[in-house]
Amino acid sequence: MALLDLIIIGAGPAGMTAAIYAKRKGLTLQLIADSVGGNVTKTGNVENYPGYKSIPGPQLAALIKKQLEDMKIDIKLSRVAKLEKAGDYFMAMAADGTAYEARAVVVATGSKWKELNVPGEKEFRNKGVSYCPTCDGPLFSGMDVAVIGGGNAAAEAVMDLIPMAKKIFLVVRSTLKADKVVVDKIQSSDKVAILMGYTVDRINGKDFVESVDIVSTSGGERKTLNVGGVFVEVGLLPNVAFAKDLLEINDRGEIVIDERCRTNVCGVFAAGDVSDVPQKQIIVAAGEGAKAAMSAFTYISTQKC
Repeated sequence: MALLDLIIIGAGPAGMTAAIYAKRKGLTLQLIADSVGGNVTKTGNVENYPGYKSIPGPQLAALIKKQLEDMKIDIKLSRVAKLEKAGDYFMAMAADGTAYEARAVVVATGSKWKELNVPGEKEFRNKGVSYCPTCDGPLFSGMDVAVIGGGNAAAEAVMDLIPMAKKIFLVVRSTLKADKVVVDKIQSSDKVAILMGYTVDRINGKDFVESVDIVSTSGGERKTLNVGGVFVEVGLLPNVAFAKDLLEINDRGEIVIDERCRTNVCGVFAAGDVSDVPQKQIIVAAGEGAKAAMSAFTYISTQKC
């Protein structure tokens, strides 16, 4: 197979945007992904993407995919099993055994939400169960909601919801591990009830979420919280298994990058939720994808990091 300028791994907002920018720069490229759209396809209505007052996530992903097709950008639908350096170039091995070689690589494989794996979670996804308070918070204005988690993501979700929700139950398995300054703000709000030492047993409802059952981790005490929304904030799992032997990964499993989306390996760039950029948002991922493609173009043109 001919040597390419660029391989882009992943076809969420970051990967697809990187492909658009790379194509416009005249680079030869291959986009490889096991699916198109990423987590956007699992999102209900997106209300914070410029140009759209509200648009269903799958529709937004389809519009970007259509742009790729119009630009004649080829998408290889396969999981990448391994990324490695091959002399002066890089090789990406697809799960079906096809090998691609290129001068540079953009990794944009995103992440997946950690799930609770309790009854009702999958059934009520986008029907009251959400993994993105920034995206979906306004839909629960004036309602009682529950946030599940005890780290910074959960604490920040509570902060995002305080201006909108009527009451917020923060359900914490053990102890709050969020930064003290955020915890202090949460604890000072009369809208927030912190329930320490509880896990979620099941999520209930008919057409939409109506309540969540929680159980004490010590004595088995059960409570039912009558809420219209459940925000699951127990962490993310970046999709980095194929590159963990090549790239620097932080303690959260994210690829470490600099302000130009450069990784620790000259010629490899990363963008979107798979990277250590803190804001995990569609528009941020798209912007980072554009940055990564332009940085890759500069590298390919100069062979300088």
